[in-house]
Amino acid sequence: MAERTPERLVRLLGMVAYLDRNPGVSVEQVAGHFAVSSEQVLRDVDTLWMSGTPGYWPDDLIDFDAGSLESGVVRLTQARGMEHALRLGTREAVTLVAALRALSEALGDALDPAQRDVLSSTLEVLTAATGDAAATMDVHLAVEAAPEVLGRVRASLTTGRRVRLRYVDAADAVTVRDVDPWHLLTGDERSYLVAWCHAARGERQFRLDRILELTELDEPVTTRPSASREAGTFRPTEEHDRVRIALDGRARWVAEQLPVEEIVEGEDGSFEVTLRLASPAWLRHLLLRLADHVRAVEPAALAHEAAGSAARALEAYDA
Repeated sequence: MAERTPERLVRLLGMVAYLDRNPGVSVEQVAGHFAVSSEQVLRDVDTLWMSGTPGYWPDDLIDFDAGSLESGVVRLTQARGMEHALRLGTREAVTLVAALRALSEALGDALDPAQRDVLSSTLEVLTAATGDAAATMDVHLAVEAAPEVLGRVRASLTTGRRVRLRYVDAADAVTVRDVDPWHLLTGDERSYLVAWCHAARGERQFRLDRILELTELDEPVTTRPSASREAGTFRPTEEHDRVRIALDGRARWVAEQLPVEEIVEGEDGSFEVTLRLASPAWLRHLLLRLADHVRAVEPAALAHEAAGSAARALEAYDA
């Protein structure tokens, strides 16, 4: 599977800092440190060799000792300031402040004291550095759920105990389930409790506004999310349908920014992505946004739905 640009960018930036601290490291050592192949390290060096500060003349580019590289040693000779931490602009700082405030509001009660201290201190420093721009911003996450249910959900995440839910499923049937709560998730205009359901013997997402009652049990949580799930904010589950979209090369950002399961490269620069469908409305919006770049969609019915939405929108303009 093709490597995503953000993943390689993080490694390239880390490589500059690592080589600045460790002059004269073998290619194999660099490869082991970043968990990639020696061939990938050489490709990364070639990329960095053509990178630098605006102007991009030879004296502006990151540089390496070519003689050392021929003998299998990577020696950085010019970092062009990339070894230093970048200063945040006002826009970047405000974006971080907004994200941290949202995180504090959504999960503050579920964090342990040490995590809350880190969150609050970081937010305090960023807010002070941003000044008036941060003062003009108000962030509020609306969570649709009964207050007592939301309070108990957050408490259960803190105590690490199993809970019993009275829950209204998609068929409007009331069920009772014992679950191990993992974390809260806000997305698709809804908020969910992500948990291990012992009745279904699998991970499930429970809409908070469908939880009628929540009771904390004496049993501790015995299951944990996998490392891959803890690493991301949103990971579609097996319950979601797969969709395959063929795109031309101008829509490369889709493979880099969305949680795709598979990328298949075409010879002409086109590619196909496979991802799980969590929301038909979201997919329609995505297809309409990519309309000029979409070559095929499977199942085809999803493309027809998006085309129908576009036609109705045009009719509304005509009216």
